[in-house]
Amino acid sequence: FCRVDPYGFERPEDFDYASYEAFFSRYLVVLTRRAMKWSKLLKGNNNIQKSLKVKRYIRKGIPSEHRALIWMIVSGAQTNMEQNPGYYHRLLEGEKNDKLLEAIKTDMNRTFPDNVKFRKTADPCLQHALYNVLVAYGHHNKAVGYCQGMNFIAGYLILITKNEEESFWLLDALIGRILPDYYSPAMLGLKTDQEVLGELVKMKVPAVAQLMERHGVMWTLVVSRWFICLFIDILPVETVLRIWDCLFYEGSKIIFRVALTLIKQHQAFILEATNFPDICDKFKQITKGTFVTECHSFMQKIFTDPGSLSMATIDKLRETCREKLLSQG
Repeated sequence: FCRVDPYGFERPEDFDYASYEAFFSRYLVVLTRRAMKWSKLLKGNNNIQKSLKVKRYIRKGIPSEHRALIWMIVSGAQTNMEQNPGYYHRLLEGEKNDKLLEAIKTDMNRTFPDNVKFRKTADPCLQHALYNVLVAYGHHNKAVGYCQGMNFIAGYLILITKNEEESFWLLDALIGRILPDYYSPAMLGLKTDQEVLGELVKMKVPAVAQLMERHGVMWTLVVSRWFICLFIDILPVETVLRIWDCLFYEGSKIIFRVALTLIKQHQAFILEATNFPDICDKFKQITKGTFVTECHSFMQKIFTDPGSLSMATIDKLRETCREKLLSQG
């Protein structure tokens, strides 16, 4: 059995190869079928317009050979890159903020220690590309600079695009447009969205919301890493990439769909918890196992399990949750 997955991540000691093999042999059939459909859709030209058909295709998964290209197109990163030729390299050649460089350097060895491509001994070592992307982004978006969690996101982008400049523009699409205010110093957008999830759970899985309230467990304790890292290191790689396929096309509501599906699917299990540490532990457990490994059926579930979830609903909840947080100071 291969100790390292196709993306360079070492598999944990207790990795269940048997059930993974069983899943992957089934999934391979799906992947082959999707690859043929995508090739037909793209027909050798790199231009796709947003449409119901494209949305449906993206929900069913983008084949890895087309993933970087489709992310670039549907997120608007491609357009921005083409409209700003040479901008990325000018950022790297310009004057630097020493404090920013120091903060980024500190996190280099902490980024994916379980990934062989990010090791100092790797050739090429992706730490160099990661450093460049984060330095360029910090100088491009001074209001954000650098914040922990961004290293994981940029690292994932580099693994998929294998291209620094594309990773930079995709990071800009995520932080600048798709995720509202997650990485600013006050992280108001991030805190707001955790509260929004709490409100959605009240509506969709009320028993779990009551359990959390009864034991005084704040949502930020159990889900902040889901939001900050966009499920990196929380769900299996293939599943995360499938989530990101939809995130780049449909925006931040996908994060709520995933979170609600995890909670709803494991409602009975979570409700067995009888105290504070128990609840925190249950939330760690629900992100493991075959339910999340079987990324194809998991992705089908995120669009059915939580029921309807419009951007209008989310925006309204964001408004009230943000006001509440600001009034609490």
